[in-house]
Amino acid sequence: MNAERIALVTGSSRGIGREIVLRLAEDVDGVAVHYKKSRQAALEVVEKIRARRKRSHAFAADLTKAGQADRLIKRVEMKFGRLDILVNNFGPILVRPWEEFKTAEWEFLFRSNVVSALGCIKAALPGMRARRWGRIINIGYHRVEQLAAFSTITPYAAAKTGLLILTRSVAASEFKSGITVNMVSPGLIKGGLLPAGGKIPTEILGSKMDVAEAVAFLASEKAGHITGSNLVVAGTWKL
Repeated sequence: MNAERIALVTGSSRGIGREIVLRLAEDVDGVAVHYKKSRQAALEVVEKIRARRKRSHAFAADLTKAGQADRLIKRVEMKFGRLDILVNNFGPILVRPWEEFKTAEWEFLFRSNVVSALGCIKAALPGMRARRWGRIINIGYHRVEQLAAFSTITPYAAAKTGLLILTRSVAASEFKSGITVNMVSPGLIKGGLLPAGGKIPTEILGSKMDVAEAVAFLASEKAGHITGSNLVVAGTWKL
């Protein structure tokens, strides 16, 4: 990959986002670490990246609030001079019976998982179009294409399916500009949220690095003709 590329990973102070930003730092010149509240964790990630002699900076933003996504992208572009790779990883989940979700929680999950990504995408596109190169990767979940009953994560599942539709809609319009837009959908990940009850076979569990490697591939020059795809990283879970 061109070493001059700059990447931003939202929600990258911990978890899968942290692994993604550390992996991308191997391939690009600089990475922006986004966090909502975990400032110290974000700064620790930045220091790890700088120790590898790569550029890095932490940016705080509450992407559930209007205007924050646009401001985040502008700050990244001002700091690094450009933004070539956008990974929309920020996207919390709430788990409870569907009838117990309040309207405000539906709105929060849609703002977190769809509207935040939309805002970042719209803000990043002008620069990518001008350079005629860009990679946008949205993080979904392994059953995002299954229109089935999800009784305990109903608004989250609906939001992630909406994010997939957004992914493919942007992909269809931006390929002519040299920009690819894809989704990576993790399954059950070691250290992540697991289904309540029952023992999960060890071989079913993936690693954060599995997801990070998938993102790194889609962000690379080698994936230049892949767009509108949903790369499921879930082994045989729910296959």
